[in-house]
Amino acid sequence: MSTRPEPTEPEIVRTEDEWRQRLGPEEYAVLRQAGTERPFVGQYTDTETAGIYRCRACDAELFRSTEKFHSHCGWPSFFDPADSDAVILREDSSMGMRRVEVLCKKCHSHLGHVFEGEGYPTPTDQRYCINSISLVLEESEA
Repeated sequence: MSTRPEPTEPEIVRTEDEWRQRLGPEEYAVLRQAGTERPFVGQYTDTETAGIYRCRACDAELFRSTEKFHSHCGWPSFFDPADSDAVILREDSSMGMRRVEVLCKKCHSHLGHVFEGEGYPTPTDQRYCINSISLVLEESEA
């Protein structure tokens, strides 16, 4: 899996004070400070509702329910973004290991991490492990 170079500036730019006003404390900690919510507590961990998952910070379309699967890891899992350019992948060695961070392309908010080669029966062999608090589900009819 290769990381993609991120644009120098996000499309949506706000000051940290503006982000704090727009997001709740837990949302801010995850989306703007690259935190992680506890496993198995997120609103969308086991959701099977049809729809589009959008960035909680900027409303950009990120994932679709048709790409969501049960990985039993404690966070919502997707095997592919709705649009291959919807997210930025960036190398992350903050925990003393090599991981790949997933960011919203429009606002550069932290969403989670992507892993591959874990053996899930998905078309991409990737697991986008995304914090529920980073998402808002727009439900659809089908």
